[in-house]
Amino acid sequence: MSDIASAATGWEERLSALLTLFGHRNWIVVADAAYPAQASAGIETIVASADQVSVLRKILDGIGASKHVRARVYLDDELSFVPELDAPGVVNYRAELDVLLAGFASCRLPHEQIIARLDQSAQVFRILIIKTDMTIPYTSVFFELDCGYWNAEAERRLHEAILKARAE
Repeated sequence: MSDIASAATGWEERLSALLTLFGHRNWIVVADAAYPAQASAGIETIVASADQVSVLRKILDGIGASKHVRARVYLDDELSFVPELDAPGVVNYRAELDVLLAGFASCRLPHEQIIARLDQSAQVFRILIIKTDMTIPYTSVFFELDCGYWNAEAERRLHEAILKARAE
């Protein structure tokens, strides 16, 4: 079952500790206030009691300062369609998010697809969910961590070299 830590325990300290520990295939999620506490043993939920944009800044700064990880960012596709009439502040949030994520490759997928990926990863890898005080739907931001000093192209070359050596 998820551990639920309060803001009083220092979400920033917990994030810092886990960011050092985490590597590729771990996830960090910055979630809105209504995000559920998930039951998977691999998922830890903490409450930041802070606004979503400031929490996102801390996450991005932490990832940016880490040499060992980088992040693939996933956003709920539904966020693009949430109208201001139904969720006051969504237009401003989308604009802030665009500025924050400039320079990061982000992928928009239906919320349920992202949750399915998260659930699958939680079966083997640890995930940190940081709940914020955000009260706009579909605003969660999902960071799938990847190796910061190795990339897909290097991995491809490695496997080609292995295949070539074994064929000789």
